[in-house]
Amino acid sequence: MIQLEKYVSGKNEKDPTGYSYFMPSLINQQWKWEEQSINTLLEKAAIKLGELNSYSKLVPNIDLFIQLHVTKEAVVSSRIEGTKTQIQEALMDENEISPEGKDDWQEVNNYIKALNQAITELETLPISSRLIKKTHQILLDNARGENKQPGEYRRSQNWIGGNSLADAVFIPPHQKNVDELMGDLEKFLHNEDIKVPALIKIGIAHYQFETIHPFLDGNGRIGRLLITLFLVEQKILNKPLLYLSAFFEKNKSLYYDNLTFVRTKSDMTQWLKYFLVGVAETAEDATQTLSDILELKTKLEISITTTFGKRSNNALLLLQFLFTKPIVHVNQVKEVTRSSYKSANDLVSDFVNVGILKEMTGQNRNRIFGFDQYLKMF
Repeated sequence: MIQLEKYVSGKNEKDPTGYSYFMPSLINQQWKWEEQSINTLLEKAAIKLGELNSYSKLVPNIDLFIQLHVTKEAVVSSRIEGTKTQIQEALMDENEISPEGKDDWQEVNNYIKALNQAITELETLPISSRLIKKTHQILLDNARGENKQPGEYRRSQNWIGGNSLADAVFIPPHQKNVDELMGDLEKFLHNEDIKVPALIKIGIAHYQFETIHPFLDGNGRIGRLLITLFLVEQKILNKPLLYLSAFFEKNKSLYYDNLTFVRTKSDMTQWLKYFLVGVAETAEDATQTLSDILELKTKLEISITTTFGKRSNNALLLLQFLFTKPIVHVNQVKEVTRSSYKSANDLVSDFVNVGILKEMTGQNRNRIFGFDQYLKMF
């Protein structure tokens, strides 16, 4: 049994070649704590998650809106790692992206694919090394990390910060320990004999994953994704609507400091408090966003029905489509409404005039339009 206040995070071990790496303690045990504030924060986070889950069941066509949550998560989680794609660009087609933005666009779109695929896989496969590796493979496919063993745990030493092992800020465990440590993490997530609340479990597991750093690239993104996958797997959330990347990115140094203090001071208590506050805040924000979206949708549907006359059927079709793909060009509108190019162009012009769409390129040809009010919510 691990007493949280007496937890020892691990120890530094020396490699025969001279550098020291950090070997974390195993986590697959019963945990208990005296710190009462953890129980209070846990209760609040659980209530907020429950509200988000209930709300998501009331929203018709919830899958319409999930894609934008996923896109936002992909943009923010990738931004933590240094990419510069904005949500509008992430939603464009590849041929609409400038050559210098293509690598960033590819990374963000791989993340969207990886997340969607992982959620589908969860229906038949538990969170496991197999699932984690599959997701990692999609994440790095054809992107900047494609030479960093996509879909494989690392077979060499990696480090965080600095230019080499000599000046690294943190050196994760030796590659020979990765399989054992990931096996322990996997068992901990599914061990029903230990009575640890799910949010505490995934908070500890996220820290442990980031500390093991099992891949040569993409650890941060996979580690943050793990949080959402676990909540869906445990049926705490019916739909993947909670993403902590925006909370972590808001004050990036605080996120890294809290992880570091677990390693250097064994302060898991502070990490868990920070994590639980993040869950509560993020769940509340996600519920508010869903509420705002529904309000916008209802308002625009009423406005279209009363002002678009005989074109209101096509206008409603387009509105529905914009909730799944809020960046469009006239040819897509033509396909969605099954009308002529001229009718589609007129409809887009009407949407611009009433303020639903906004032209984004400033050009006369190859124009792209954005569903501005909706995008701003994310």
